[in-house]
Amino acid sequence: MPLALLALAIGAFGIGTTEFVIMGLLPEVAGTYGVSIPTAGFLVTGYALGVVLGAPLMTVLGTRIPRKRMLMLLMGLFIVGNVVSALAPAFGVMLAGRVVASLAHGAFFGIGAVVAAELVAPEKKAGAIAMMFTGLTVANVVGVPLGTLVGQHLGWRVTFLIVASLGLLGLLGIARLVPDLPRPQGVRIRHELAAFRNVQVLLAMGMTVLGFGGVFAAITYITPMMTNVAGFADTSVTWLLVLLGLGMVAGNLVGGRFADRALMPMLYTSLGALAVVLAAFTLTAHTRAGAGVTLFLIGALGFATVPPLQKRVLDQAAGAPTLASAVNIGAFNLGNALAAWLGGLVIAAGLGWTAPNWVGAALAASALALALVSGALERRTGTRAGGEGGSRVIAAGASAGAPASAAVPASAAVPAHH
Repeated sequence: MPLALLALAIGAFGIGTTEFVIMGLLPEVAGTYGVSIPTAGFLVTGYALGVVLGAPLMTVLGTRIPRKRMLMLLMGLFIVGNVVSALAPAFGVMLAGRVVASLAHGAFFGIGAVVAAELVAPEKKAGAIAMMFTGLTVANVVGVPLGTLVGQHLGWRVTFLIVASLGLLGLLGIARLVPDLPRPQGVRIRHELAAFRNVQVLLAMGMTVLGFGGVFAAITYITPMMTNVAGFADTSVTWLLVLLGLGMVAGNLVGGRFADRALMPMLYTSLGALAVVLAAFTLTAHTRAGAGVTLFLIGALGFATVPPLQKRVLDQAAGAPTLASAVNIGAFNLGNALAAWLGGLVIAAGLGWTAPNWVGAALAASALALALVSGALERRTGTRAGGEGGSRVIAAGASAGAPASAAVPASAAVPAHH
């Protein structure tokens, strides 16, 4: 794997840390500005919405900019947003800083996935994408717990300054290690938008929303579930999140490895197993050992879907993959927001702290149903994704509305993974 992937992984590590560390620092931030915890929660919601909106916006704005330069500009925007958050004199200013930082999120992962896939041989594309996303998963194991610890002892502003420095490190790494890849010739924004006329692209994004949403339905409410049902102490929750993060790292690497060999079977297996494990969590959450094992499996199975889903989008939008790849990143965050809302509804309805697990299982099962539909359509039309050994990636791009001159050769086609 090229060393350039390390630079992308460092950027991903910083982005993953700033996205999730705020959840552990809400009481400190709320105390600083004199607002309630629910009000401080807008720092989470605002970031998620910024990702959803920023992914297509920043990608469109960067259509005419070489990908390496665009990645550097996005990291610069990320740094500015976190510095503003760290120094914000008022809550509204910090919220604005969070939104600014979030605008870089979707486009960075979307463009970064395209770049990562172009740096390696066709049979290693999913593995390269998974390597970049390892930065995001490791953030949940190392960055978030350490960032929370620093914020609680040295102040939350220090945490965000450290995150900004991670962004600077990622920026310097991209500048030095990522090669100057030529901007695809003949690709215009209308070609990028045409990918959304491909039903397979839409089905893949639907799988993204529902599949990863299933994970967040459960883990959004993991603290009250583990303390009130499993009987863990409040101080144990951090270590449970580390365990979840370790599962994410393992699942991401396994998903990337097998997606390059058999993409759709990998999706069938991971989504089906995720639905079963989430349903079982309603029972295993009542014991400490069972809860710990299940949390690891949820993290592993959830992130095992990320490389194949991102690659699926890239394969099916091969003629103009950048916008579709970035929008798919937004789809992950849309799934997170939807699942958190649905999980809150069942808790508010008095169905208990474990009820969100049933919501997650239903979402994952729905994603599996979409995967089966997608596979059936693919078999009926006789087309296969480039990452599965097919040579009809150009046809996939053309069917999405991209002219043959804009299609990427099969040897350079990029699969779309989150």
